[in-house]
Amino acid sequence: MLRGFKNFLLGGNVVVVAVGLMVALAVSTLIEAFTTSVIDPLLNRAQGKTSIGLGVQLGAAGNAKTFLDIGSFVSAVIYFIVFMAVLYFLIVVPYRLVQARRGVAVFGDPAPAQTCPFCLSEGLPLAATKCRYCASELKPPAEGAEAAVPSQGR
Repeated sequence: MLRGFKNFLLGGNVVVVAVGLMVALAVSTLIEAFTTSVIDPLLNRAQGKTSIGLGVQLGAAGNAKTFLDIGSFVSAVIYFIVFMAVLYFLIVVPYRLVQARRGVAVFGDPAPAQTCPFCLSEGLPLAATKCRYCASELKPPAEGAEAAVPSQGR
């Protein structure tokens, strides 16, 4: 029983996910320091000399508890955008290149598919001759006609 658990923990997918999470945490800490040290002072300076920061005072002047801090929100949005861009360009793009060398397509467009005209099920392979849901006979798509690509909840 413990041998199976050890094999699970030392399996490739668990180790890859663990390393990915550690890299994401390290990058997150680095970007958080950047936004706290560089972006926040710039946003606070935009409000003026005597202000707590970029925002609106809802209560007594100088009371930090009643200060609506818009600057922190803008800083969080900038943090998120920078973090996602760094993850994309430092992890996703190299991963795609490595997988392309191995002949595996990742993060690509969905394969073309057809829709059943009877039950309206989406995502049926173009070569399918019967619907997997209602068993109706499907006509192959006409030459040159574009196949219906299933929507992804948008």
